Amino acid sequence: MARILLTEDDASVRAFVKRALELDGHEITEAEDGGIALEILGERPEGFDLLLSDIMMPVMDGIALALSVARDHPGLAILLMTGFADQRERAFGLDSLVSDVVSKPFTLAEIRAAVGRALDGRSPTSRIA
Repeated sequence: MARILLTEDDASVRAFVKRALELDGHEITEAEDGGIALEILGERPEGFDLLLSDIMMPVMDGIALALSVARDHPGLAILLMTGFADQRERAFGLDSLVSDVVSKPFTLAEIRAAVGRALDGRSPTSRIA
């Protein structure tokens, strides 16, 4: 299956998402913020199929991370998640770089489906609006 870099500052959300995606056989590498995610990507530049990142994080947020990743790793699929409507709006201009923005709270089935769509390169059922 896929190698996913999961970037989320909330440990309980990170653990939930990790368990959900491991059910589908994905290999998950965790990062607590965007700065750490960039360090991991620097060490393993070709090592991931998907970046799954929260938007609202300390040090480097998911939008800055997505912009950096899109510039430096153009083949890497990007999926964002957020619990804040205003953060969804901030991601509006990234729709050419990001597969989708998943709203929190989400169910196990919702996050697994969103990741599946991002990995398949299919258009998500709900685009950034």
